[in-house]
Amino acid sequence: MATPHSQQPKEAWNNGNAYDAYMGRWSRLVAPEFLRWLAIPAHSRWLDVGCGTGALTQSILQLMEPAAVTALDNSPYYVAFAREQVHDDRVQFDQGDAQALPVESSAYDAVVSGLMLNFVPQPSVALAEMARAARAGGVVALYVWDYAGQMQFTRCFWDAATALDPAAQALDQGRRFPICHPTALLEHFQRAGLTDVETCALDVQTTFKDFNDYWLPMLGGQGAIPTYVSSLDEADHLALCERLSSMLPTAADGSILLNARAWAVRGIC
Repeated sequence: MATPHSQQPKEAWNNGNAYDAYMGRWSRLVAPEFLRWLAIPAHSRWLDVGCGTGALTQSILQLMEPAAVTALDNSPYYVAFAREQVHDDRVQFDQGDAQALPVESSAYDAVVSGLMLNFVPQPSVALAEMARAARAGGVVALYVWDYAGQMQFTRCFWDAATALDPAAQALDQGRRFPICHPTALLEHFQRAGLTDVETCALDVQTTFKDFNDYWLPMLGGQGAIPTYVSSLDEADHLALCERLSSMLPTAADGSILLNARAWAVRGIC
């Protein structure tokens, strides 16, 4: 089943609408929980690193009364999408590499990131840059999905895919991203020189109205699962759909309710 891993198409990050349908809508549920946990005072200066389509940025603007927000992402497509979606004089969206942030040192009260760290080639470099951008006493914090555990809609997918195609294990985020665990996050933050480091589990419910609502966003080509799905021929595609539909906890009305856990971590600069 499926093409060999060496022939898998490269993951794409160039379609804001497709990403929002696939993952952005769930990040929008986690972001408020993350911000409530941080409890940053009003009128603070924020830096959102790897802002993607703007889910965390929007929550900062709506909930935290910031003085200003700088939001950066390495994808010009996501930056353009965020600018179209978010209209607020307090925010500035720009393209920027998390490993070489185009910002002044010690300029922000809170430097945050949502669902970004595991995609950076050198997470330790990104964390060092985030710490550089924060003022003394400022907060550096982020969250990532619990891919190996309670991010259930992706966990169900990879369990089904690898049962049919053992080679799919190579793409499974639960295996690829060991950093997405509280112990690993804690250690990375401490090595970055941050103090008073804490972690927290953030749980939200992902509710799909039916199987199509679960499956169709995985056809959008943004991220690991859609990339894998795009590699399947028609027969393998159908086999995977059938296996998933038999595994997912489907209610009498066709809806599918799954837990989504993110691991959050914060430290003081």
